[in-house]
Amino acid sequence: MSELIDEVEDGVAWLTLNRPEKRNALNDALIGALKDSLRQADADESLSALVIRGAGKDFCSGADLAALQKISENSREENLADARNLMDLYLLIRQVRIPVIAAVHGRALAGGCGLATACDIVLATDSAKFGYPEVKIGFVPAMVTAILRRNLGEKRSFELLTQGFEFSATEGERLGLVNRVFPVDSFDVDIREYVSIYKKVSRSAVQLSKRLLYQMDNATFEDAMDVGAQANVEARMTDDCQAGIRKFLDKN
Repeated sequence: MSELIDEVEDGVAWLTLNRPEKRNALNDALIGALKDSLRQADADESLSALVIRGAGKDFCSGADLAALQKISENSREENLADARNLMDLYLLIRQVRIPVIAAVHGRALAGGCGLATACDIVLATDSAKFGYPEVKIGFVPAMVTAILRRNLGEKRSFELLTQGFEFSATEGERLGLVNRVFPVDSFDVDIREYVSIYKKVSRSAVQLSKRLLYQMDNATFEDAMDVGAQANVEARMTDDCQAGIRKFLDKN
C-alpha cells in the first residue's frame, strides 16, 4: 500500500496521507513521498492548488512509534539529519509556487499539527483537534516554532508550545491558525468549493503573491516595500495582467 495517494482532479492536486492504521503518522517514506509529490506539482503548469489531507479518522498524529524509537537511539548527527529532513518538507511547502492547503479532520497533533501549520492555508472540520504536545515527552516542536511565531506572535506561541494542550478548530480559527471551519458532514464539498476559487483567479498573480508574502520575512519595512515594488512590476509584465487590463479597458 502506498504511503501517499497522489491524484489530480480538475486542476487541483490531492495528496492523501495513507497510513490510516497509524493515524497517518509521519515516517521517512511518507515525508519522502510528500516532497516528491510537491516537487512534481510545482512543475505542473496545469495546477492551480494542492490539498493535503488524511485517510481514515485523522489528518496526522505526528511521528510514529518507530520514528520516536529511532530518535531515542540516534547519534546527534543522525538526529540532525532526521530533523533537517522534516525541515526540508516545511520549506518546500513555502517554495511550491501554488497554494498548499491542509484539509484537517480528526486530529492534527505534534508533527501533524506542524505539517498543517506549514501549509499556506488550513481548512478544518468543526470537530477537528490541533495541538503541539511535544513538551509532554521532553521534546520541542522546533522547526514549527519559526512558522508559529510568524502566525501568532510571542505570547500565543509561547502558550501553545510550552503547555502542549489540544485546541479545537474554532479556537484555531480565533487564533489565526485556521482559515475556515466547515461542518464535518459537508467537508469534502466545502473544500472543493473553497479551492475552486484558485481556478478563477490569475495563477501568475497568486504565485507572485505567495512568493512576495514569504520574501518579506525578516525584512525591514523599507526593504519589504521595495520587494513589493519589484513584484508589482513583475506582475504588470505577465500575460495574465496584460490580458486583464485589456479586458477591463474594453468594458469601460
